[in-house]
Amino acid sequence: MALDSAKKQEIVKKFGKSDTDTGSTSVQIALLSARITELTEHLQTFKKDHASRLGLLKLVGQRRRLMRYLKRTKRDEYAQLIEALNLRDNI
Repeated sequence: MALDSAKKQEIVKKFGKSDTDTGSTSVQIALLSARITELTEHLQTFKKDHASRLGLLKLVGQRRRLMRYLKRTKRDEYAQLIEALNLRDNI
């Protein structure tokens, strides 16, 4: 279920400040969003996989906390990120 390294590098290049910027909030949110998308597709196929469902809920909670932090500290970067990732602004 984890992302392969090529996809991670692509996300880091798109949302990071440099090619090695993996710790910034926007990169973390983008990586979590990609994992959430993959897990959602997996759970549509395997409806009884409750362990993965629990992991999905934890990832969604972590992404929500990071988005709340980003909105509080860098509102313009937050607006660009939710537009790029097609996320709702419900935080």
